[in-house]
Amino acid sequence: MAEEKHHHHLFHHKEEEKPVEAVAYSESTYATDGYSGGYGETTTAEFVSEPSPVDTYDYKKEEKHHKHHEHLGELGAVAAGAYALHEKHKAKKDPEHAHKHKIEEEVAAAVAVGAGGYAFHEHHEKKEAKEEDEESHGKKHHHLF
Repeated sequence: MAEEKHHHHLFHHKEEEKPVEAVAYSESTYATDGYSGGYGETTTAEFVSEPSPVDTYDYKKEEKHHKHHEHLGELGAVAAGAYALHEKHKAKKDPEHAHKHKIEEEVAAAVAVGAGGYAFHEHHEKKEAKEEDEESHGKKHHHLF
């Protein structure tokens, strides 16, 4: 249990196992009777999976994944922006605690910018996944500039 790796991510991703082409399994038995010098017979078994086609990667799933995260980034940006405006309004209405509200407004504005940047990043990741999907299916892009 101590050897298990624990990954902490902001968003949880499912870890998928990749198909294995061939796995060789070897097992040696240790003889304790004293006559065979230690090791007995060796058995070898080979497990071979079917060869997978070259184009098994699911680009549509990746595109959908990035689209989902893009929408989460947009939602975060809108929510943080709304909170920043709320704190700006509170700063005007509550002059006694205006400094606290202005700090919270600035933090919320920074979070909104960060979430917007994340949404922008995911938008480009989505576009790359779409282009890779099109390239894997033989569609060609002619970029003139």
